[in-house]
Amino acid sequence: MDVAHIKKTFDEADCLYSNQDVCQAFDEMAEAMHDKLHDKNPLMLCVVNGGIIPMGHLMTRLHFPLQTDYIHATRYRGETSGGTLKWLVKPSFSLEDRVIVIVDDVLDQGITLDELIKYCKAEGAKEVYSAVLVEKIQDRPFEIKADFTGLKAVNRYLFGFGMDYKDYLRNADGIYAVKGM
Repeated sequence: MDVAHIKKTFDEADCLYSNQDVCQAFDEMAEAMHDKLHDKNPLMLCVVNGGIIPMGHLMTRLHFPLQTDYIHATRYRGETSGGTLKWLVKPSFSLEDRVIVIVDDVLDQGITLDELIKYCKAEGAKEVYSAVLVEKIQDRPFEIKADFTGLKAVNRYLFGFGMDYKDYLRNADGIYAVKGM
């Protein structure tokens, strides 16, 4: 990948949410999660790679007993459009009779999240919740909504706080939209 192209993409991108906006959203998500989950001993499943940064920010704000694990399923693999879901790693904890919270970066079309929820239920989860930092405002091929959402954004290609552009820019400290996409 041409790193100069990545830098140019960042420099030209529109900042939709600042670091302060995103941190406020994490505070609000954590408060809502506490209200719903504080007495449920949840297992938080981080969707790798995009969910790593949102999971880390949420973990420092959740002050109740919980466990963490990760799941790695992807449709993008460095591309800017999704393909078929590819499973790379399934959770190491048993999901049977557990309250599960799937944490990811963005709810786009909802295909990946829907498959992860179905997987958790098939593995015997008692309840399955989802938490996403950003929900894109768009029509989806089917009805799906995250239980905990930090921010809503236009249907453009986004990066920052876990979301990537061609496997780069996950570390941007705001939410940005790529020009022309």
